[in-house]
Amino acid sequence: MIKRLFDIVISLIALIMLLPLFILIAIAIKINSRGSAFYKQTRVGKDGNEFELFKFRTMYINSDRAGLLTIGSKDYRITSVGYWLRKYKLDELPQLLNVLKGDMSFVGPRPEVRKYVNLYTPAQLRVLSVKPGVTDWASIKYFDENDILAGSDDPEDMYIKVIVPSKISKNLEYIDNQDLFMDLKIILSTIKRIFQ
Repeated sequence: MIKRLFDIVISLIALIMLLPLFILIAIAIKINSRGSAFYKQTRVGKDGNEFELFKFRTMYINSDRAGLLTIGSKDYRITSVGYWLRKYKLDELPQLLNVLKGDMSFVGPRPEVRKYVNLYTPAQLRVLSVKPGVTDWASIKYFDENDILAGSDDPEDMYIKVIVPSKISKNLEYIDNQDLFMDLKIILSTIKRIFQ
């Protein structure tokens, strides 16, 4: 209850304060490439329920048909404006709307697409027992995930066999020890990592 109240109040305040930035980013995206300024993708949330996750569009339209994983910060599908949005995680800002709606929380396991959730073991599925989040310990650990994948001979295989299990392990630790103080620590650590 306290966590949900925190999510509502902070996301509402943040959306109001960041509205001018949202407008500037949307204009930059529209000038840089054709298509909508926003991007929606179906993700799996709490209890396996699907929802539409919002982001600023960082890729050319229909680029996700070439694959769900982004490989390296210089992926040819990423627009020039999208590169900077991704670098500073600004593309994630529209997820404040998901938090306000109740699809997500500020802190929790990052929501995955169905394709990869279908590969979870029964033990790993426990990660769906809580609301997904905008950030978590795994997001901080794998802040440069795209570049890590770019160094692999088989990025998707590495993602499935190495990165996903590692992320889920961190997320299950969070689920077993979560509280508001830990959430605040994760949020502050995320902000610090972005500015580093």
